[in-house]
Amino acid sequence: MPPVNHMPRVLALGLLLIALPGAIAAQRDAAPRPKVLIIGTGGTISGVQDAPGTLGGYRAGALTTEQIVASVPSLVNFAQIETEQFSNVASTMITPDQWVALARRIDGVLRNRRDLAGVVVTHGTDRLEETAFFLYLTIRSEKPVVVVGAQRPATGISPDGPINLLSAVRTAAAPQSLGKGVLVVMDDRIISAREARKLYPRAGGFSSGEMGMLGVVSGGGPEYFFAPTRRRGSASEFDLDGVTSLPTVELTFAYPGGTGPRAEHKPAGIVVSATGLTCTESGAFQVLARAGTIVVQVFPSGEHVESSDREPEPVRPPPPRNDSTPNFARRMCPGLDSAFAVAPWVPNIGVQHLTPAKARILLMLALTRTRELREIQRIFDSY
Repeated sequence: MPPVNHMPRVLALGLLLIALPGAIAAQRDAAPRPKVLIIGTGGTISGVQDAPGTLGGYRAGALTTEQIVASVPSLVNFAQIETEQFSNVASTMITPDQWVALARRIDGVLRNRRDLAGVVVTHGTDRLEETAFFLYLTIRSEKPVVVVGAQRPATGISPDGPINLLSAVRTAAAPQSLGKGVLVVMDDRIISAREARKLYPRAGGFSSGEMGMLGVVSGGGPEYFFAPTRRRGSASEFDLDGVTSLPTVELTFAYPGGTGPRAEHKPAGIVVSATGLTCTESGAFQVLARAGTIVVQVFPSGEHVESSDREPEPVRPPPPRNDSTPNFARRMCPGLDSAFAVAPWVPNIGVQHLTPAKARILLMLALTRTRELREIQRIFDSY
């Protein structure tokens, strides 16, 4: 019996094994990729230098969103990209009115475009945490919204914008990002926008504190290990339809020897960053409160976590400066003006784990709905 020549079969099998990975890759590439809308607002991620490739200064918001997307060709491997230019400025130029317009635009596009998997917002890092938190409170969709920036300009040495943008798009395109609320993606870390903070102006300069890091973007894509619990997304009660501007809320600091604000025009609200108040500060805030200003005291680091243990009470008229004023108040604040109530006074609204800047944003939104102290406290407890 003549010997059987197996060589043709071996060659055919070898050719099949060689072709198989390519066929699998072609099938994968043929699969429809999720659509992600990138909305640009400017910032360092779109900044350029007069002397490219140096450590020198730069102009934020010099490149368009289309240009920064074109600088990361691998984005198309993970999503079908659409771009939109909302603004192109340094983030210090972003105003509360622009927060409202941006939130309404994102909310509308996610409501009307069922084909969109998510939205990425490119933003300057100086004010990124404030914009991201506002979007966290007001975007009423379960689809992911990812805010991303860069610490080095696009033309600088080793820019971080391209890898940050790639990670943000992968996060926005991932089904596991649904329902997580608005996110900040920087340095391959996925951070809840409620907790994101800028710590320093260098690459990787954002922190989640002890509570806000939800996961990471690895080689295989976003990996989640935690999820936020405070109200967000479709559970948000902040409807911006018909809202074009926000109530005026000021932000101030208490300090040794401080005398407190002396605002001729009384704001709707004021947030004071303080661990405590001097007698004079206490009196000044009482004057504002009696004029109708909502006063909120916030721990400077934002790390206070104890809930309010008492019902908020309206500010009452000051007692007469006579024997009805307790002796301890006289001893602590002997020079307190008779127009002020008993000092030291602590504002009525309790704040849990929010920085002063974010407490201001939440108060601005709360005041679009109510001025009743008990209801404002419920809002602060919920978000």
